[in-house]
Amino acid sequence: MFTSVMKPSSLRLRVAALLSALCAVVAVQAASDWPMFRGQPSLAGTSDARLPDKPVLKWTFKTGGPVKSSPAIVGGKVFFGAGDSNLFCVDLAAGKKVWSFQADGPIEGSPLVLDGRVYFGTENTNFFAIDAATGKELWRHGVEDKILSSANWVRSPDGVRKSVLIGAYDYRLYDLDAVTGKTNWVFETGNYINGSPAIGDGLTAFGGCDAIIHVLGLAKGEKIKAIEAGAYIAASGALVDGKLYVGHYENAFLCVDLKEGKIAWTYKDRAFPYFSSPAVTQEFVVVGGRDKRLHCIRRATGEGVWTFATRGKVDSSPVVAGDKIIVGSDDGRLYMVSLATGKELWNYEIGQPVQSSPAVVDGHIVVGSEDGSVYCFGEKR
Repeated sequence: MFTSVMKPSSLRLRVAALLSALCAVVAVQAASDWPMFRGQPSLAGTSDARLPDKPVLKWTFKTGGPVKSSPAIVGGKVFFGAGDSNLFCVDLAAGKKVWSFQADGPIEGSPLVLDGRVYFGTENTNFFAIDAATGKELWRHGVEDKILSSANWVRSPDGVRKSVLIGAYDYRLYDLDAVTGKTNWVFETGNYINGSPAIGDGLTAFGGCDAIIHVLGLAKGEKIKAIEAGAYIAASGALVDGKLYVGHYENAFLCVDLKEGKIAWTYKDRAFPYFSSPAVTQEFVVVGGRDKRLHCIRRATGEGVWTFATRGKVDSSPVVAGDKIIVGSDDGRLYMVSLATGKELWNYEIGQPVQSSPAVVDGHIVVGSEDGSVYCFGEKR
């Protein structure tokens, strides 16, 4: 029997290569991002990030206006807008400003970070693309009314181009080329578009103040379905497995079957509207209500599972990370709640309403507040 003997130099090279590959895998797992509102184009609001059981405050960053914008986190940098009309880029580890961009009006929507660019709209009717590394303006696209919606994105059918989608108070949804800002198509609705369009299966679906759930093809923006919601919709929906989950102003939360073009189930509790956007897991849908509570609903049936009470309305959109839920409340607190039981696991008193939705990456939670600051929580050292 012949046994090969590896030379020491070859062995060292093999070991080095193995260690390099192992380190690369570890780096990918540890460097998870939250690049947009709700984390992904479906707007499902879920993450596999590992969060500490008892987070501690790592840093705060003060702006000149309220922060309703939900942060985006990419490559160790945090991006968010503020009521002082600035878009900020802050270092995640230290909380120090990297750059700021002075826009033309307050920024309420969450920025989208895509291919080295940051996209966001303002209350002064412009949509911007900014270089993520330098904060320099690349282009802007004007619309006819304010933009409170957060942007989403989609790849073209040929796989070559990418475009960004944004809704506005001029009743229109815009599809813009991500590189140039050139208009690909525009779809006009019957009233304001406040929420963000959800994307999945070659479609985009969104509600508006015309009380219609619009379902469009992404290639040309053609109408596929228009589904009566029964009341106007200010929130963003989550599009998961062909169904849109969204709440409306007449105190109901809906599961809408887009293929059938009808409401599959309706969840009603107390007579308060829903402005929060849902987090959707395999089994549950979790959403905040203006009844000051967080609601967990069984996804298959629309049956209520549990509610968690806060002391203020919950317009913040919850994020599910593993078995934990993170959400803010107008009572001035950020909460961590058990997904399984609805029991409080932790809270931090900020002192002013938290309508910003949390962004999560491994070991970190970042959220804005009406007090004009952004807060970062993480592991206790």
